[in-house]
Amino acid sequence: MKKHNYSAGPCILPQEVFEKSAQAVLNFNNSGLSILEISHRSKDFVAVMDEARALALELLGLDGKGYQALFLQGGASMEFLRVPYNLLKENGKASYLDTGTWAAGAIKEAKAFGETLVAASSKEENYNHIPKDFQIPADANYFHCTSNNTIFGTQMKSFPNTNVPVVCDMSSDIFSRQLDFSKFDLIYAGAQKNMGPAGVTLVVVKEALLGKTGRNIPSILDYEKHIKAESMYNTPAVFAVYTSLLTMQWLKNLGGIPAIEKINEAKAKLLYAEIDRNPLFRGTAVAEDRSNMNATFLLNDEAHAEVFDKMWKEAGISGLPGHRSVGGYRASMYNALPLESVEVLVDVMQKLEKSI
Repeated sequence: MKKHNYSAGPCILPQEVFEKSAQAVLNFNNSGLSILEISHRSKDFVAVMDEARALALELLGLDGKGYQALFLQGGASMEFLRVPYNLLKENGKASYLDTGTWAAGAIKEAKAFGETLVAASSKEENYNHIPKDFQIPADANYFHCTSNNTIFGTQMKSFPNTNVPVVCDMSSDIFSRQLDFSKFDLIYAGAQKNMGPAGVTLVVVKEALLGKTGRNIPSILDYEKHIKAESMYNTPAVFAVYTSLLTMQWLKNLGGIPAIEKINEAKAKLLYAEIDRNPLFRGTAVAEDRSNMNATFLLNDEAHAEVFDKMWKEAGISGLPGHRSVGGYRASMYNALPLESVEVLVDVMQKLEKSI
């Protein structure tokens, strides 16, 4: 039976990426060696890293605009720490938008470095919306936001116009929709949603932003040192970088971000229409802030949960339960999830309605 993977991450990747990466595990680039055992300093892998860094900038439309792409380790959680280390000046201040669990984690780390202001928060409403009309202090060293909130199913549809450098955690919607990425001074994203397997983090940073904090930054946390070393300051996550490259190549061949955005919008439109139409279900996020990546929804009557759970499992659906912070269900519709999988879920929801 075909599986329909709605896991929030690590998540579904394109089938051709699985096939190519599996072949590389056996014999990478006809070298007779596995991708798992080659030297990260070998000519073959240096070419992979160079192409991955260049392709990330190309897909975002940032090549030739003063940005550097890095493939680092530690997940987005490491960037919660690395961002203030590199951008928050001694005796400076940072501004953060609190829209969910991961945004709150970033705020916690920044507070260890200096004055950290929360521009706005939706915590009191269990993060069911994105705050609007907030103010960013003009003297802040940077403003930090989270573009998509995996747990609570919300997504920023617009970003503030400000002269303050903008930092964005795009872990769960990187490469999924068209934005003017030049409005961001630093973007970071764990690979395990739309870009590759767990184990590597993409950081895209405007190089002119760095080296201005007055801090003594530990080398492993210093973006400038990673740029100088071309993401090879320490041994990189070789397999994760290679698989991320394959995923970005797949996306480029598909037509890039404009092409995948249309597919993602079609998937989200189909599922949300059913959630709103079907009297057995209701969404948890405010409609205007609903995420195209993570649709969170509840049964109006939990008495139907046992039957519904049995039905979607029998249909080959996997990874549908919601996070404990919200409960219910979460359908993660990342780039590689086909429209067919959403059609299967919608069909199950309609069959449940007819059976009641």
